[in-house]
Amino acid sequence: MNIPELITIIVIGLAAGVLSGLVGVGGGIILVPLLIYFFNYTQHQAQGTSLGVLTLPVVVLGFLQYYKYCKDTANPIDFRIIGLLAIGFIFGGHFGGKIAAKIDTVLMKKIFAGILFYTAFKLLGWDSLLLNWIRKLFNPGSA
Repeated sequence: MNIPELITIIVIGLAAGVLSGLVGVGGGIILVPLLIYFFNYTQHQAQGTSLGVLTLPVVVLGFLQYYKYCKDTANPIDFRIIGLLAIGFIFGGHFGGKIAAKIDTVLMKKIFAGILFYTAFKLLGWDSLLLNWIRKLFNPGSA
């Protein structure tokens, strides 16, 4: 590995880590696209690498920050919920990985992009704008 690649990897990791700690995203939104763009990873390689990276730093260090904050603000994190979600997550991750391994790379990219687009659409509130616009088209006197 040469120096520019090493620096690029560290910068990508830093960006993903900051976004992960800040808003709870990073792996899928930062790591996957950048590994594909800068390192010509396949969609499968990038997603697998992202999952591997998230294991320790996000799970342990990120969680500890949120745990402390929530405890200090009298809104503690419920470990029962974590345990139940983890059970589903373990099985879901296992079966999701098996399914992903059977999906063609081009289709995998389309699924990934669709999920990112849908998420952005919802977070920006465009779904409500679109629905209101459609309602006005079919019922001009309302809203």
